[in-house]
Amino acid sequence: MQYREAEAVERLLIDNPRQPWEGLVSGLDFHGESRSSLRSPWQQLLTVLFKQAPSRKRTYVLEQENALAGVIRISPFNQNRSTWRIDQIGIRPGQGHLDVGTQLIRYCLEHIFEARTWLVEVEVNHPQDLSLYRHNGFQPLAQLTYWELSPQSLATVAEREPTLPNLLPVSNADASLLYQLDTAAMPPLVRQVFDRHIQDFKRNLFTVCLQGLRQWMQPYEQVNGYVFEPQRKAAIGHYEVKLCQTGSHPHQAHLTVHPAYTWLYPELLAHMGRLAQALPAASMYLTSADYQPEREAYLQQIGAERVGHSLMMSRSVWHKLRETRSHALDTLQLPEMLQGLQPNRTPVPGRMSLLPPQWPQTEGAAPTSALPRIAWSHEVPRGASEALVPKEVLKPECRESEESEA
Repeated sequence: MQYREAEAVERLLIDNPRQPWEGLVSGLDFHGESRSSLRSPWQQLLTVLFKQAPSRKRTYVLEQENALAGVIRISPFNQNRSTWRIDQIGIRPGQGHLDVGTQLIRYCLEHIFEARTWLVEVEVNHPQDLSLYRHNGFQPLAQLTYWELSPQSLATVAEREPTLPNLLPVSNADASLLYQLDTAAMPPLVRQVFDRHIQDFKRNLFTVCLQGLRQWMQPYEQVNGYVFEPQRKAAIGHYEVKLCQTGSHPHQAHLTVHPAYTWLYPELLAHMGRLAQALPAASMYLTSADYQPEREAYLQQIGAERVGHSLMMSRSVWHKLRETRSHALDTLQLPEMLQGLQPNRTPVPGRMSLLPPQWPQTEGAAPTSALPRIAWSHEVPRGASEALVPKEVLKPECRESEESEA
């Protein structure tokens, strides 16, 4: 995609809008990732100053008969870029939805060599999109439900005094605790697809500066924290809320609670409600998955309204060796794939001896020195001198005849 195509691409994406509650589960849009894949001049300047990699999002367009037929926007889901996500697909009206969408998806599957798994979130009320992704090999992973807490319900929840004695702010030093909490809060299959590591819960200097600049330019404030369990020395709950300071947009909240500590839902929601009460009245969006029944039950209890249902789908990709590029081999996670072939410890050399081995003697057997010695001679090659053959080396049959004569 080139810069001159930006306006046409944005118009096409506006014609295929996303719901305001979409993208909360991924964490990329939630943390303030820009929807535009083209960087402005000030973003390019910050990239040069902080030596940051180019924009994480990528946009590809499909042209037919010198006209824009479709556009796809993708982004890496984790830091090691093993899982990628399809953010949005826009297709021009009048074009074949299945044909154009399949060409866009397969181009990404074949040319993003570092991606081992692909993830997409589709609204259940869009059967055309569901059939498109099923046609390209995506399978259901989890069902997501989006909830909206009205300002009245949020004020009711905030009346309760939260009991959170060990509520701490989040820093890069707590990345390992948040990683363990995230691992325990999801099923094994979802955890395998997400493929998150400790690095996914850390923020570098560039991200912190860019987020602070956005908060200064936009009326948003981002607050986060986690609950620490001193006996287990582990994090049992984490919250992150994006507050709108003007009340023109709803607040967005993200919760992660350990399955063994579901009593934290009322406490964390009461704390977030108190944070929102200091700002103009606005609703709050939350999300829940089908493997979190306790969260859904509590949201129903406090009067939250379901505003959307979506299906999270995924598929794996295996690139053949002949399809890979030379520079793409460095991105393959070979040590993780070949863990069984890695040495467990440094080999230690054994003792070496120059003496011949001493074999144990068996009872009733003659000693080795008493056994008759049989010397074997080789035939003298034709033309060779007989002086090269020792005289004491005789053939077995010659020695036996000499003993019989004696």
